[in-house]
Amino acid sequence: MRQYGQQIEEWARLPVEDIPLNPVVGDHEPILVGSFEFVCGWDGATRRGSHSASGMVLMTPSRVVLRASGIQIPVIDDPAMVELTALREAILLCLGQGFASVRFEGDAKVVIDKIRRGDSRDSRM
Repeated sequence: MRQYGQQIEEWARLPVEDIPLNPVVGDHEPILVGSFEFVCGWDGATRRGSHSASGMVLMTPSRVVLRASGIQIPVIDDPAMVELTALREAILLCLGQGFASVRFEGDAKVVIDKIRRGDSRDSRM
């Protein structure tokens, strides 16, 4: 886990100016997200007896990809913990880059519900 954390921290320190602007190709219209300057999508996946992975994509509100990251996590096989790790990676990236106005998007109901409730009783949160 230490190596994983170091990789995230090193990656998050890269200067914003070095981010290549690669437009997303697709037939969708840009999605407006209110007053947020950036959108950060995150997700985690796990397979028991194998490895887990987390990933994130940092975009403009019109879905121009600024940065994307994915990493294997060999130690964690709890789905909720993998999702939390993916969200943590996304938050660390945004904080490291100095992005203050970010909308985080994820599909992990267990994580989203706990955040909405402010449930800090779960030690994973």
